[in-house]
Amino acid sequence: MKEKINHLSGCVDAFKGQIHKDILVKPGNNGPSIAAHKSHLSASSVIFKFMLDSDGCKAPPGHTITLEELSYLELHALREFLYRGVLPKETLEKHVYALSVAADKYEIKFLQKYCEHHMLGSLNMSNALEHLEISDTQKAYPHLKVAAMSFIVKNVESIVFTPKFDAFAVKNPHLALQITRASVTASNKKKKRRV
Repeated sequence: MKEKINHLSGCVDAFKGQIHKDILVKPGNNGPSIAAHKSHLSASSVIFKFMLDSDGCKAPPGHTITLEELSYLELHALREFLYRGVLPKETLEKHVYALSVAADKYEIKFLQKYCEHHMLGSLNMSNALEHLEISDTQKAYPHLKVAAMSFIVKNVESIVFTPKFDAFAVKNPHLALQITRASVTASNKKKKRRV
């Protein structure tokens, strides 16, 4: 364990000190670029490896790639996670949806598991619909989809009779239909048990 901590502390030092940076990563909202290491990005994601090994990225140090789907703060959180393997709780809570999308898009397996674990542990009345939506759009979160759907069905009356659900249903009619069907099925099972 001590060796692992020493090894990872070297990565953190490289992250903080921006030692031997050789690429800039730009957010999609025209914010400032963030320095990174091609080798570390490549080791974290097969998609990054493909991007950086392509002819377009075999450029001198300081070359820039853009991750359109991330804001500056989201990109900063992604880079911090890639170097440290963990994020402060408040950072994760603030950016979990953007990070889960990036984790899925760039096939960052550990970040996918990290985000799903956080979302499963934080599932509640105020975020169940968002968790269901993200699990439906990202292929890496099947456990989250089951848990979110089950939570919503158990709390269906408190969730579906809200303005938040109305907006959700307009944006995600297929999920609203799944919620309706799952709720009816659950209700029918309860009635059969009583008989």
